[in-house]
Amino acid sequence: MKDFLLKRPSAWLPIAMSLIALMLVIVHVVVFGVSQNPQKDEGAAARIFQLLLMGQLPIVSYFAIRWAGKYPSQTIRVIIFQIVLILLAVMFIFILES
Repeated sequence: MKDFLLKRPSAWLPIAMSLIALMLVIVHVVVFGVSQNPQKDEGAAARIFQLLLMGQLPIVSYFAIRWAGKYPSQTIRVIIFQIVLILLAVMFIFILES
C-alpha cells in the first residue's frame, strides 16, 4: 500500500494540472515562439496557465487536511511532488521571460 494516496483524485488531479500547465507553455512556445516585445494583454494561454496553477490550491489543501493525519509521510511526499511540478512550470516561464 505504498502508493495508496496517489490513487486518490485529490492527489493526482493537481499533478495533472501542473503537467497540463507545463505542456501548455511548451506548446505555446513551439507554435507561437517567444516574443521579444512583451504585450500588454498576456493572452488566453497565460490566463489558462494561471487558472490551472491557482486551481490547485484548494485541491492540495483538501488533500493535506484529509490525509495528513492518517498517512503523514505519504502525504508529505505527494505534496512535495506537487510543489516541484508547480515550481517547474513557473520556472520555465521565468526562463522564457529572461
